[in-house]
Amino acid sequence: MALPLQAYPLTTQNARVSNLAGDATTVRNQLPGSSAGGADGYRSSVDALIEQAYRQIFFHAMKSDRDPFLESQLRSGNITVRDFIRGLLLSERFQQGYYQCSSNYRMVDQVVGRVLGRTVHGDAERLAWSIVIGQKGFTAFVDTLLDSDEYMRSFGYDLVPEQRSRLLPGRSLGEIPIYQSFPRYGSDWRDSLQDRAPSAQNAQMRPLETSDAWANGQPPAWALKLWLGLFLVGGFEVTRVLLTITISTLRN
Repeated sequence: MALPLQAYPLTTQNARVSNLAGDATTVRNQLPGSSAGGADGYRSSVDALIEQAYRQIFFHAMKSDRDPFLESQLRSGNITVRDFIRGLLLSERFQQGYYQCSSNYRMVDQVVGRVLGRTVHGDAERLAWSIVIGQKGFTAFVDTLLDSDEYMRSFGYDLVPEQRSRLLPGRSLGEIPIYQSFPRYGSDWRDSLQDRAPSAQNAQMRPLETSDAWANGQPPAWALKLWLGLFLVGGFEVTRVLLTITISTLRN
């Protein structure tokens, strides 16, 4: 039996701030222009949305990380921006570079920040979404976030998610973007990679493994004779073939 999403209290670092997660007024209009205004303008507008989506999900995407199929589907109008975001989150690039390198708790921080544009409301929300990942899988977790009322109210179908920072008096800028706040993997994954990687010192100290038939690091005498015999036979055969080809060429 599937467990329902656990309730979690909203948290804030400033009790005077009534808006805990931002609203539509903190998100600028990103709707692409109409194709009636010119194909070039529409194309450039969609290209800008694509670049912003890559920056929001991957922070920086290499050429090999891009998904030409998803981009063409968005440009042709077959999918919405929300579908494009979903495709990036479920892509092989995100699976290998983020999901497989992080625990469920860290994935909640990563995906909630990138999709909803805010940090999690403490350990209670982190635990609630971690249960969803553990019970239903990562795909269900992504779908639940994209289908949530919070996402639809803030971004809908045609807006790229972005940081919904609280605008505090005396501050011209909001919080640091989520994709800059969280590295791709944590210290636990980094340490595990270091433990699994062979060190240079151990590699130098470890002698090369040789067969028991070898004596003092040298192969048996019969193996050397066999190798020399094969080398002589092979060299003679190659020389004969070359001479035959040369004589046939000169005669013709």
